[in-house]
Amino acid sequence: QVQLVESGGGLVQPGGSLRLSCAASGSGFRITRMGWYRQAPRKERELVATITAGGRTNYADSVKGRFTISRDNGKNTVSLQMNSLKPEDTAVYYCNAECYMAVEQELIGYWGQGTQVTVSS
Repeated sequence: QVQLVESGGGLVQPGGSLRLSCAASGSGFRITRMGWYRQAPRKERELVATITAGGRTNYADSVKGRFTISRDNGKNTVSLQMNSLKPEDTAVYYCNAECYMAVEQELIGYWGQGTQVTVSS
């Protein structure tokens, strides 16, 4: 079992910045891909950014050039630096980790509990 704990959400004015962090804990796993997703009210959950263990990144078009994802493989953490925030970035942000589980010998996806980001003046 893997637990993901997010931190760093909050209220920020348009044009401001926030940094989200997520830490994975547990035993008997190796993380392959980590990422951030978000879900706004009355909308489906959508991909924001992902990063592989090798550092390859992928971003939604709506956040390219404004958000940066990074990870520390040794600490099993992933972060999302969000700059030039817009009201449409308002959502609950979820951390995701794809983990290879040693006992099950399979990839299993885990989610954090979510952290609220509100961009408003």
